[in-house]
Amino acid sequence: MKIKIIIYWVTTVLIALETLAGGVTDLAHGRTSVVSGPFVADVITHLGYPVYLLTILGVWKLAGGVTLLVPGFPRLKEWAYAGIFFELTGAAASFVARGEITGDLIAPLVLSGLAVASWALRPQSRTLGVLFPANKPA
Repeated sequence: MKIKIIIYWVTTVLIALETLAGGVTDLAHGRTSVVSGPFVADVITHLGYPVYLLTILGVWKLAGGVTLLVPGFPRLKEWAYAGIFFELTGAAASFVARGEITGDLIAPLVLSGLAVASWALRPQSRTLGVLFPANKPA
């Protein structure tokens, strides 16, 4: 049971930090790129999206990253996990839709896997309840 908690916190901290860093980078429109590579504004316009979408995504990423780390708010956590998963798989789908099946797909797919792992390993105190309740005889 202890290993499950450790893996939960490792995956949660990693996905929360990535989401927070992504939010800051999006709000700065990529001007504060932490890693080398194209600015996020260049990537998003290359995919056909308007730059103002970065502001919207940045705000929601910051809110989602914070939500994953603070105690309580299980319903809000469900929304945060869903939003993070949609954003990451949407990024991968955007590359595929442009015909760019390259290494650019690896990061969003791995990160979406981390988000799913974090969600699946949550302790009971961070869930809304039992996903599949046991059938009780009448």
